[in-house]
Amino acid sequence: MFAIALVPIVLGLVVGWGGFLGFRERLTREGGTGVRTAASLRSDAAFKLANRVASVPTLAGGAVGVLAGLAGIATGTTAGIIAAAFVGVLGMLALVVGGGVLGARAALTVPAPAPAAPAGCSGCACGAGGCGVFQKADS
Repeated sequence: MFAIALVPIVLGLVVGWGGFLGFRERLTREGGTGVRTAASLRSDAAFKLANRVASVPTLAGGAVGVLAGLAGIATGTTAGIIAAAFVGVLGMLALVVGGGVLGARAALTVPAPAPAAPAGCSGCACGAGGCGVFQKADS
């Protein structure tokens, strides 16, 4: 039964580490972790902000998991270990999801990056008719 108490402890450590990396802005869009919504993935600034905002609830979720596993061990009974593990994993999940929602909302506040200029225009205001610069035709 001791192994059941290890589940929320190990999950809590993994989740807490992810929250720590998000707080330190060490997560990248190329990786597979962090808040991964359309808004957060549109720029590095949006991704960093989303994961920084989500880091505090994620760290709290990791702590809940570790503490729940330790509380289960402290009870010494099979029922106590199972109950603590179940409540701890649910609490951790609720905090991580809540952090993800907050991070996704924060990413929406970052303006979308400007679209790149089409090739050959070298930064001029291109329209449907080409560049806005008029060239004198050879006579």
